[in-house]
Amino acid sequence: MSRIAVMGDIDSIYGFGALGFDTFPFTEQADAAKKLRELADGDYSIIYITEALAEKLSDLIEHYREEMLPAIILIPGVSGNTGKGIELVKKSVEQAVGSDIIFNN
Repeated sequence: MSRIAVMGDIDSIYGFGALGFDTFPFTEQADAAKKLRELADGDYSIIYITEALAEKLSDLIEHYREEMLPAIILIPGVSGNTGKGIELVKKSVEQAVGSDIIFNN
């Protein structure tokens, strides 16, 4: 059975535990990169990562973006939205359909 993980700072992710998601609080890049590899190679099909943490792991996330699973989805944290999440969604849609159908640019 596939599982769902959430990674980021504790203040941003602690509520996801109530939904049954596995939460992994991280602030250090090296520890978070190691855990992301473990989760991606394990039985997690969806991994939510706060935008702030994803900024530190951008190369690793890009590597997994080409894979079918896991789906790595950026979410805003308590510090706010950086716009990186919507940028990656836009990029994925453009790759899938060949044009920008979200913002019509």
